[in-house]
Amino acid sequence: MPKPRTLLISLFVLACATALAFAYRWYETRYIRPFNAQATVFSGEQLRLPANLAGPGPIRLVHFWDPACPCNAGNQQHLAELVQRFAPQGVTFHALQKPGSKGQLPPGLEALQPLAEVPGAEGLPAVPAVGIWDRDGHLAYFGPYSEGAVCNSANSFIEPILEALLDNRPVSAGSTLAAGCFCAWREPS
Repeated sequence: MPKPRTLLISLFVLACATALAFAYRWYETRYIRPFNAQATVFSGEQLRLPANLAGPGPIRLVHFWDPACPCNAGNQQHLAELVQRFAPQGVTFHALQKPGSKGQLPPGLEALQPLAEVPGAEGLPAVPAVGIWDRDGHLAYFGPYSEGAVCNSANSFIEPILEALLDNRPVSAGSTLAAGCFCAWREPS
């Protein structure tokens, strides 16, 4: 018959192993997602700025997002870096949250002015996505922040577009095709 101390230690080790297994399983189901390499077509031809932002003005960036989307995690640090770098140069930052969703942007993204609507946004294919309008109020870019499973300045489409617009070079990329981490914007029909 095992000694009481050995039995207690064995039960403690078994409890720790069980707790670690449950913690790993929780982490895996909450944070680890399979990467879907299926390409998504982003077409912004229907997008318009709200009336109070339309027309000539500063370069405007609109962040389209869904608080429940796990893909935000890879995007929000990059977005904060964009705000820090380009807001002092006159770029204004706005955000449109998926209708009916609940949540708020994390600290560091307070500079994004919330929008109640963006005409044409009901047809968005997926988020996170970004729309960039030039100084004349024309859509210069609509699509993802980058291609691939993660988003950062090393693989971003956004920095070169903002730099070109700030240098008064024309950009016309209202439609893009990309594979990355995206969540559906509209409910499946």
